[in-house]
Amino acid sequence: MRGEGVWLYDADGRRYLDMYNNVPHVGHCHPRVVEAICRQSRLLNTHTRYLHELVLDYAEQLTNALPDGLDVAMFSCTGTEANELALRIARGVTGGRGVIVTDYSYHGNSQAISEITTEYGSPHGLPPYVVAVPAPDVYRGAYRGEDAAERYASHVTEAIGTLQSRGIAPAALVLDTIISSEGVVAVPPGYLTQAARAVRAAGGLFIADEVQPGFGRTGEHFWGFELDGVVPDIVTMGKPMGNGYPLAATVTRSDVAEAFAGQTRYFNTFGGNPVAAAAGLAVLDVIRTERLQQNALQLGRHLAAGLEKLGVRHERLGDVRGAGLFLAVELVEDSVARTPATEYAGRIVEALRDEGVLTNTIGRDENILKLRPPMVLSREDADMFLAILDRVLARVIHE
Repeated sequence: MRGEGVWLYDADGRRYLDMYNNVPHVGHCHPRVVEAICRQSRLLNTHTRYLHELVLDYAEQLTNALPDGLDVAMFSCTGTEANELALRIARGVTGGRGVIVTDYSYHGNSQAISEITTEYGSPHGLPPYVVAVPAPDVYRGAYRGEDAAERYASHVTEAIGTLQSRGIAPAALVLDTIISSEGVVAVPPGYLTQAARAVRAAGGLFIADEVQPGFGRTGEHFWGFELDGVVPDIVTMGKPMGNGYPLAATVTRSDVAEAFAGQTRYFNTFGGNPVAAAAGLAVLDVIRTERLQQNALQLGRHLAAGLEKLGVRHERLGDVRGAGLFLAVELVEDSVARTPATEYAGRIVEALRDEGVLTNTIGRDENILKLRPPMVLSREDADMFLAILDRVLARVIHE
């Protein structure tokens, strides 16, 4: 088995168009990333108690890609670790313990992070210091009008009140800024800003989970939170950073980092080692020199327009939304009631795989196709996908 660009090849040599995998952000086995990893592996790899210029260079380039003030980077290996550190920081500097998340969200798989991950549920329910609020879904959610942002943000205020009624001070609001697991919902403008304002007024911090929407994937912006013009207190990131090499980061302001450092220490043996830093630097360089953020913007618009045309012919294709090369296609039984077409969605995923295209479903009802290909997707690749999807929709839905 092997991978190259947007393609995966199985043991028999059959190729599959990868429309789902955001880990190889700049393409499977990108030669410049592979060379950077190999070159540094031949020289030195060690933990970060020994300073290395590549680690410092990467921290500088990474923070330069963020808004002013977000200037301290702490490295780890996975998005789970990045989010766990963010929680430690928020709880340490605010003195609170409470966490607010969206319903059916995913933030990682450690014990602490599984407690704020509502996608999989728990036989014991949420702990008392975690409150879930509705995802800001303007397609199938409760609020769909011009006041949707305000009304969804009001649930954050209510969640703060719930925590306080339990004697728990809020520490953080944690949001995947493209609201991915819930269905890449069309977040109403102003929601992130108003939600962040509410938690800050109560003494908490806003943590933006950029593991999925970050590094130019949304096209118009480098980070998902920029879609709403809000600056988080802490930003977490992972998967795409090293193009498959384990690398993640928690970035915050110097005053927050100093307050946290005054209470405890943080060290991660493998996080941000020289080889990881070399991979991260190569990824940033490829994004910039190959204009992959611009490619995400242009190809995302082309892909979305093609999907909307398919929706005219296939009525169960109810909604197309997202940004850049992070799109969702919601399948419904009918366009008025918008009831989820779960059975069709699963069959479409299987039929696409049989046709050589890989994707998957998301959302509580598993009725939404998630499209999140490597950023090197070409127009020819996109058109091939659209043609195959058209054929699959006709066969599965109209058979």
